Amino acid sequence: MAKSCSHWWHAPIYFTVSIALAFIAISTPLHSDLKNASSPLPHNSITRHLLSNASRALRRSGFTVTATLLQVSPELFLTSHEVHSTIFAIKDSAISNFSLLPPWLLKHLFQYHTSPSKISMRDLLEKSLGSCLSTLLENKKLEVTKIDPKQRSVEINHVLVSHPEVFLGGPISVHGVLGPFSPLNPQNFQESLWGFIQTPICGSNSRNFLEWPEIIRMLSSNGFVSFAVGLHTVLGGVPQDFTNLSSVTIFAPPDLALAASPSPLLDRIVRFHILPRRFSFIELATLPQKSKIGTLLPDRDIEVTGRLKNSSRVLAVNGVEVLAPDVFSSKKFIIHGLSRAFKLGELPNAF
Repeated sequence: MAKSCSHWWHAPIYFTVSIALAFIAISTPLHSDLKNASSPLPHNSITRHLLSNASRALRRSGFTVTATLLQVSPELFLTSHEVHSTIFAIKDSAISNFSLLPPWLLKHLFQYHTSPSKISMRDLLEKSLGSCLSTLLENKKLEVTKIDPKQRSVEINHVLVSHPEVFLGGPISVHGVLGPFSPLNPQNFQESLWGFIQTPICGSNSRNFLEWPEIIRMLSSNGFVSFAVGLHTVLGGVPQDFTNLSSVTIFAPPDLALAASPSPLLDRIVRFHILPRRFSFIELATLPQKSKIGTLLPDRDIEVTGRLKNSSRVLAVNGVEVLAPDVFSSKKFIIHGLSRAFKLGELPNAF
């Protein structure tokens, strides 16, 4: 009895979320630009039978929310002209707070987790690293970011396919994944910033030494949401301009005034906050006073205007204090949190 009751509190949460999402799914589309959103589905006995079996398989594997949506509103995952479909079902525990998101964004999210082709686990394992997968969300693609043939494991957008082939029948494939393919945190949600799904740059022509989607994910998960959005917005040109970039340092401000920034200015601002090599906090702090370091913005350097004093972790760059040093660190990139954004027009001040 104790075992069956140990997770009793999950039931009302999942039930509530399931009902809320189902209601959202069948409600009138808001801000919808989904392909063929109003097109009727070819309801026939074979399709209904397959969807019913897929829903039961999802429920047995613990993907209650997606199972409910597949039953109540299959048009989220199927279109009138595409016979085949692969659904990447998000783990229930990762969906429990999605009811706080706007209805239109939820619709986009589930469309982004569906590909208009049948893809088995074998198909995924045979993909090339960096391959693109199309989705039902127009112009938004997924990227195969990790393949381990020995372990028979695959990651898409850096999210593990934890339950391969939950259902495989007819033209429909269903795989379970540990979390959403695009980072969405309701606590950080602002419609002006999160009105789109964040997607990777994939394909052989866009591969780079750096995994920019992972950098964006880490910025977002560490609270630098607006800078993550800004970087994502201008990311298309950075890998093209810096094809041999192997490491970077990100100076992330707590807020970036995106709404007031036209695209060219935003691009310059974001690049001004990125160094083309990795500098830890200690490496920056031990540089000589007024040392200049080049950024991704041509002809614009940053200047170290403050450093370690009496073992105190105080550092300023262009007169802006580094409040959160080494927020996230890996071999290829490091993130430092700033007290505010650098200003392109200002001269570095002494700290």
